Amino acid sequence: MTELERQRMQEMIRRLNEASEAYYGGRDEIMSNFEWDALFDELTRLEESTGVVLPDSPTQKVNAAAEDNIAGEKEAHEYPALSLAKTKKVEDLQEWAGDRPVWLSWKLDGLTLVLTYDGGSLTKILTRGNGSVGTNITFMKDAIRGFPPEVEDRGHLVVRGEATISYPDFEKLNATISDPAERFANPRNLASGTLALDVRRLNEVRDRNVTFNAFTLVHTDEEIVSWGERMDYLDRMGFTTVERELTDARRLPETVAAWTHRVEAGEMQIPVDGLVIAYDDTLYAATGSVTGHHATRAGFAFKWQDEVARTTLRLVEWSCGATTITPVAIFDPVQLEGTTVSRASLVNLSEMDRLGIGENGSTEIEVIKSNKIIPKVVGVTRAIGKYAVPERCPACEGPVSVATGPSGARTLKCDNPACPAKNLKKFERFASKSGMDIDGLSIETLRDFVGCGFVHSFADIFRLSRYAAEIRELEGFGQKSCDNLLAAVERARTSADPVRFLNALSIPQIGLDAAKRLVDAYGWPGFVLALKQGTDFAGVNGLGPERSAAIRNWYADERNSGVFGELLELVDIAPAAPVTEITGTCAGLTFVITGDVHRFRNRDAFKAYVEANGGKVAGSVSKKTAFLVNNDAASTSSKNVRARELGIPILTEEEFIARFGFGE
Repeated sequence: MTELERQRMQEMIRRLNEASEAYYGGRDEIMSNFEWDALFDELTRLEESTGVVLPDSPTQKVNAAAEDNIAGEKEAHEYPALSLAKTKKVEDLQEWAGDRPVWLSWKLDGLTLVLTYDGGSLTKILTRGNGSVGTNITFMKDAIRGFPPEVEDRGHLVVRGEATISYPDFEKLNATISDPAERFANPRNLASGTLALDVRRLNEVRDRNVTFNAFTLVHTDEEIVSWGERMDYLDRMGFTTVERELTDARRLPETVAAWTHRVEAGEMQIPVDGLVIAYDDTLYAATGSVTGHHATRAGFAFKWQDEVARTTLRLVEWSCGATTITPVAIFDPVQLEGTTVSRASLVNLSEMDRLGIGENGSTEIEVIKSNKIIPKVVGVTRAIGKYAVPERCPACEGPVSVATGPSGARTLKCDNPACPAKNLKKFERFASKSGMDIDGLSIETLRDFVGCGFVHSFADIFRLSRYAAEIRELEGFGQKSCDNLLAAVERARTSADPVRFLNALSIPQIGLDAAKRLVDAYGWPGFVLALKQGTDFAGVNGLGPERSAAIRNWYADERNSGVFGELLELVDIAPAAPVTEITGTCAGLTFVITGDVHRFRNRDAFKAYVEANGGKVAGSVSKKTAFLVNNDAASTSSKNVRARELGIPILTEEEFIARFGFGE
């Protein structure tokens, strides 16, 4: 090996390891996956041609940086969690498969966990760590989904899988974090951060819906040779398992193409970054050797070859979110992965500088669809001048400033405390099912509309038809999607329930329960009149002086009373009359509903039935609770335990229906 080759290898190793530590360790991305893969492939080729592998080469190690922030006892794996060799060529998969049947499954993008059961009980959860030693996080066993606490297998069982967080859950959580420096970069990053939480924050782990997806049965005392049958065995015991399909070398090209199309079509709700094949014959797979950190027959990973398109940057659109103003590249449309793409996020000012973005119209860029899904600018091939940073917020015209986060990333932010982008959670509540129930108006869509200046107040949601032409051009929209959304807005405008309307306003301390009490006490026209007259609502059952003051203080703010008046002009609200007598099968009883429901459409429908029949639904078990409803009556959940301590009956849904009736 020449000195020049050695220097090049050292430089590539340094850059690759720095990028991996940033990506897996939760810091801002300093290199795109596209760039990382290209550099990794170059390093691999150089190692193969020279026969030299330098220390710390990422081609020879399992990356454990994702777990650097996970505290806990370190333990050796009973069975080493080795990594798989990777390729971007289907022909390599075919050669590896040979004449043997293989299973194709998703390569999930999360954090690998290893579960151990003995005598039917879960005894240990280890993270992957460096493949030989992981971190014990067994204390999280009741906070992670996707696996049973007890199994029918009474012997020794070891299961390996991926802990993931779905895209909707990822977006939902990030939308609640106003400081851009504290947001998670991707679902894998969020999964890593979640599994680093301590025992005092298990409720947060539960709320983030971390799900274990079993991808292999490492060991069982049962004699099951077939990989497919071993996975079926896990299914029968209650594990969430990775989707899979039996195929062979001849059919692999069409099977890979079909699965790839599903990713391109946006079907995946959980993050994937490729595919994996495994031999059905696990005895044959176990005869492979270990090269570096790769078990040669344990499986073979396939990563998609990114399709690159060159185009011209026409505009940088600045979209305002909660404090952060994000640059979005608008460019001449290009075909990528079977779809037309014309816009992609530029992330922040630091990323624009790193790419070398110049003036609009004079910057030639390279674009890919990362993991077949997200459009991303990965390079600049020509640039003249320098991009212009806006001087005013696009959402409110307020002043802006540049903020530098802990990692050194520079972002543009709005300094106006009244900016509508900072009230995104209120807009989400307004449009939610417990509010105005506007189907299709998600928090992601609201963020786009606020950033584009379409929405400044609740009332503006009912004026979205003014921007129909612009909405049709937004990413993810079109004629049909736009028409459906505007139709949903119109339905909400013309058929508003007074209780949900009142809940939608985000009045401090006034939720659905308090809203119902107010409407029941005054009726809708009566409540509006009482609000305008400054009535004291403390006499309403269950409200008291504090909530009454919260309502009056809210209305005393001219901005709130002004929007309220606008909404009354725009929205048709059912003129509910006061309720004089509480009747029904649930009258006077307080219920707590937990877990999954089967007969009712969802828990909101269940709650609506209880309230329509004179009952009340609370969020926690207390001495006032009459019944806890849980289809898993034998569960050891905190609510079940508390109910048993207080002697409160626990009903299944069927038992509830038998006693109190059923309505959809």
